[in-house]
Amino acid sequence: MPSARSYTPRVVDAELTDRLRTAGAIVIEGPRACGKTETARQVAASEVLLDVDANAVTAVEVAPAVVLDGATPRLIDEWQVSPAVWNHVRRAVDARRRPGQFILTGSAVPSDDVTRHTGAGRMARLRMRPMSLFESGHATGAISLRRLLRGQSKAVADPGMTVPDVIERIVVGGWPALCHLSVPSAQRAMRDYLDEVRRADLARVVVGRRDPDRVAKLLASLGRTVATPALLSTLGADAGGADGALADETVRGYLDALGRLMIVEDQPAWSPKLRSRSRLRTAVKRHFVDPALAVAALRATPDRLLKDLEWTGFLFESLVVRDLRVLSQAQGAEVAHYRDNTGLEVDAIVSAPDGTWAAFEVKLGQSRIEEAAGNLLTFASRIETRAVGPPAALGVIVASGAGYRRRDGVAVIPIGALGP
Repeated sequence: MPSARSYTPRVVDAELTDRLRTAGAIVIEGPRACGKTETARQVAASEVLLDVDANAVTAVEVAPAVVLDGATPRLIDEWQVSPAVWNHVRRAVDARRRPGQFILTGSAVPSDDVTRHTGAGRMARLRMRPMSLFESGHATGAISLRRLLRGQSKAVADPGMTVPDVIERIVVGGWPALCHLSVPSAQRAMRDYLDEVRRADLARVVVGRRDPDRVAKLLASLGRTVATPALLSTLGADAGGADGALADETVRGYLDALGRLMIVEDQPAWSPKLRSRSRLRTAVKRHFVDPALAVAALRATPDRLLKDLEWTGFLFESLVVRDLRVLSQAQGAEVAHYRDNTGLEVDAIVSAPDGTWAAFEVKLGQSRIEEAAGNLLTFASRIETRAVGPPAALGVIVASGAGYRRRDGVAVIPIGALGP
């Protein structure tokens, strides 16, 4: 991917600065090209790039001081290229006894082994993802997720985003270097990105035989079933096609590798106590870290998305989940989903460490707001609020239109207004 022309501020910036005050080292993890290095450079005083500096990789083994010595915070980029640096950093943090010594960035999670000691008490992990619409400048931030979690919602004017605009943002994605490219250029870059994932990147996390063509078919299957609780058997049958289904173990292995590359990110199920006899379903929902990858996996175009609004609705849900993850992380909140045996589903539950929670349905079109609001109210009536407290907010996140609070208390939130 081409490099970004200038730094675009990220929601995670404040979190990084705060962590540097308390931890000896910060480990920034995220998919390749999501902006980790540039974000780290905003606060780093010196750097070493292990993925481009062969001498530095050699020095990790024979003269680690060469890699560790430098003005602090010292950035060690793509540390997983030479995992031995982990223990050297850990020992340096112990010896210096000061916070803010190192920032390690990585686009793959190495396998755990006995030579890599724990970084507990020394290293803080920070997750980065592609940019939310607010970060890329495509959302105003007039409706704050933080305030929603405090029970505060407000009316806002239509931010001016249309369904075709949303489709364009789904196709381009939140990758810093691509956000301002033409749609065809961004699409080519996304397809090239996935080709690199299946042909080269998997080799960094998979031991033994791997089949790039099978991975491509699995990526396409994930694209078709994005934002659904697709079973391993479903993905295997779809990816295998006429050649026969992929074994569950094969699918599981590839999904694990894609997860360690942070290309896919499952959405867990929320498990509250219910006041009804409904039974919770615990299957995760499948998402790419950015919906542009789902589009690229199927080599789709904006025209195809306009003609297949059912699939586009799932892609829009995935985009909203991406944005909610980015916006909620600074508050320590997590994004889950709800599904029970009666068929009742809620697309996103944002829950904070203090027990505060909010529930959101995601709808591409205005015509489904009424249905979504009713779904949320039914859902809220099933939750045992004595155990988890009442929801701070119930909201329908839509692609276009104004933001307002309905008479039943459900907020209507245009994605073009959502911010931290």
